[in-house]
Amino acid sequence: MEDIYKIKFKDKLGNDTDLEKYKGKVLLIVNTATECGFAPQLVELEALFQKYKDEGFLVLGFPSNDFGNQEPIENSEMEQFCQVNFGVSFPFMGKTRVRGPYANELFKYFADKKRNGKFSNSPRWNFQKYLIDSKGNLVDFYYPFTKPDSSRIRKAIEKCCKSIEKNEGI
Repeated sequence: MEDIYKIKFKDKLGNDTDLEKYKGKVLLIVNTATECGFAPQLVELEALFQKYKDEGFLVLGFPSNDFGNQEPIENSEMEQFCQVNFGVSFPFMGKTRVRGPYANELFKYFADKKRNGKFSNSPRWNFQKYLIDSKGNLVDFYYPFTKPDSSRIRKAIEKCCKSIEKNEGI
């Protein structure tokens, strides 16, 4: 199984980066698109982030134009647009491909059970969600129609956050 923290992709400034700086956090990675019918989930994702951020949880947005050309905004404008229109404060990475041979390596990792040890699952549309525990393991994925505030997602996040507390001796 591959170390998710070493997988390279572009940040919002176009620089190579990885998840290393988020090591030890529970991550919900979401491919986003501001003109998608699921875009109101940005508000729900922000609420989820606010609810659990003090427990070591973070949402990371990966804007993509792969489905229906629903992401016209470029990197430099993305966070600002989402802050103004959806109240989002969680970070966004660079606009990227999430499916097919040109997908960024993180989404290729999600699509390959040999690499992630758990699933072979490419995004089917915008707002597919991937939950990563604090040790960098892929825990689960959620299709776009699964709302961020669903009990299924909340329970999984809570379980992952509790494992952080146990490891810290809290």
